[in-house]
Amino acid sequence: MALSNPAFSAKSFASPATAAGRMNTTVQPGLSAEQLQEIYNRPAGGGSDTERMTYENTILKTVITLAFVVAGAAIGFVVPALAIPFAIIGFVLALVNIFKKEPSPALVIAYAVAQGIFVGGLSRIVEANAPGIIFQALIATGIVFGVTLALFASGKVRASKRATKIFMIAGISYAALSLVNLVTQLTGLNDNPWGINGTSIPGTDIPFGLIIGPIAILMGAYSLVLDFTAVKQGVDGGAPSRWGWKAAFGITLTIIWLYVEILRLISILRGSN
Repeated sequence: MALSNPAFSAKSFASPATAAGRMNTTVQPGLSAEQLQEIYNRPAGGGSDTERMTYENTILKTVITLAFVVAGAAIGFVVPALAIPFAIIGFVLALVNIFKKEPSPALVIAYAVAQGIFVGGLSRIVEANAPGIIFQALIATGIVFGVTLALFASGKVRASKRATKIFMIAGISYAALSLVNLVTQLTGLNDNPWGINGTSIPGTDIPFGLIIGPIAILMGAYSLVLDFTAVKQGVDGGAPSRWGWKAAFGITLTIIWLYVEILRLISILRGSN
């Protein structure tokens, strides 16, 4: 779900053609021949393209998307049995939103509701064994988001090619580990609720999750940096307003990932299953 956050496309958010709303053909320095050709091949913009992406409308769309996550979470909390099926539905919708060329508000909201139901059901199950853990995870997620946003806004933290390459390698490795973890749980090779993360490192009483968890949270924080960078490129480039929905989807995807990782880490620290 979070390999350099594929929810964002560099062409969608930073392309000069998009920046001009498909109407302005001003040439920006440093463009490749392919980018210039793309500018001239695009049709004239319609009414929806003349509205530009701004921080304000992107924030509004993100808030709306997160509100649907909360609404879905309320349903999942009441009916936790829905967690697994809606985790699958949410995963499918995430892929659809990632690979869809044009952002769709309906699909973004559908993803938010589905993932909200999954998160709500998971939270209810974990809360039953570790009272108060939901509040702890929410506070921790808010702190990570707030600190990352503040550092990015101040210019103290920026995405770099080197860091992004490392992040992508770590992300692919994490995805592979998650797949192995799922297989071991489905086949019964590991009956721990958290799978490999809840299993102790051989010769110690330290669960793998205490090593993997903090790394995953750091990856989630850097994913937020990439999200904010993409939004900044979209706003600075004058991308059409509708791309704010793509931004809302990407940020929501990362926040949910962060919350689940933090929830799992706290659960392991508290010794609950």
